[in-house]
Amino acid sequence: MPVATARYSKTLVVIHWVTALAVLGAWLTAEGGREVVRNPPLLHFWLGLAVLVLVVPRLILRLVEPAPDGAPQHGWLAIGAKIGHGLLYLLLIALPITGWYAASRMGVPVSFLGLHLPSIAAPVQGRPGLIAELHENGGTFILVLAGLHALMAIWHQFVLRDGALRRMSLR
Repeated sequence: MPVATARYSKTLVVIHWVTALAVLGAWLTAEGGREVVRNPPLLHFWLGLAVLVLVVPRLILRLVEPAPDGAPQHGWLAIGAKIGHGLLYLLLIALPITGWYAASRMGVPVSFLGLHLPSIAAPVQGRPGLIAELHENGGTFILVLAGLHALMAIWHQFVLRDGALRRMSLR
């Protein structure tokens, strides 16, 4: 088993912050409703798919690289941290896929880095369905969860004084 280090790898740090920016950018460029068919939010699609592409190496690196040493967490804090991180990873995968599904249901073509992606659902005339609604609500939920994640990092840094922010920085 690898020995824990003082910081995350530079690669993981870069992926973390690029992913955070892509999630925020995707939320800021989101549009809802049937007008998406007439004027697809291409930047939103691109940012969402970038999140999906980034989560793969991120998960691989988290599996093969040890987490840096930090303040020991016990009880509900440890459980909350595991649940929070698990939900973030779940949403980093589920939101891009549900968005792709919703676009497919609306008949909106999706491209990423010049590649036309196949539809993953048959188009419909009416509302795109429950998955599209879950995508919209999930977008807001991931921002709330990421905000709590950031607040916990700040709490660790300035209350527990365990260097949490330093571990996720490039310096």
